Amino acid sequence: MGREDWYRNMDWDEDIAEAFFTKLKRARRKEQYLRIQACYLSKRHPEVALDLLDKYFELEDDFDHAQAYCDMASSYLTLNKVSDALEAYKKALNQESTGKGVKTEAYILLPMLIAEQNIKEQYQFGIDLLIKYKKRLLFPVDHFRWHAAMAIFKYGLGNQTDASSEAEQALDAAQIKKSGFRYHQDIGLVGNQYSDMIKTLCELHAKKQ
Repeated sequence: MGREDWYRNMDWDEDIAEAFFTKLKRARRKEQYLRIQACYLSKRHPEVALDLLDKYFELEDDFDHAQAYCDMASSYLTLNKVSDALEAYKKALNQESTGKGVKTEAYILLPMLIAEQNIKEQYQFGIDLLIKYKKRLLFPVDHFRWHAAMAIFKYGLGNQTDASSEAEQALDAAQIKKSGFRYHQDIGLVGNQYSDMIKTLCELHAKKQ
């Protein structure tokens, strides 16, 4: 790993931790490096990632708070702590509402999580989120997730016709093979990680009234 990658470790042990914190002591933007390293560890070492994020939030710069909350949600999901992940995504959106820092995918990841986990008591909340942030959709995968979540919500609330229509639109987005961006045709496409959702959508689409 090159010198510039000292904060992008994919694994973690005592030696890696010692090297990381040695570099961190000399770094100016400690917040940035803590947040990025936590992101890289959220899937394989979620407890370490959460500890690094705790250290991140102890510092002053709040520019990356929204993304830090998203990384926190990712870590919680690895630990199967769904309720904590939901709250982390909500905190990310609250942070974005202040107008400070960068925008994240919390606007679509939160309703998708509600849909995937079948949290029925939050279906209407999920619909409200989707409508509120629809203007932020950009890539085919964004449109897929938007319509997929909406299909789940509509079906769960008893609107089978709308659920079928939303499922069809999500499946159409899943078939797109080019992003439409001239130099990045493969960016933002629907990947294999949504295979289970696609099966569910096919079932919903077939349930037309």
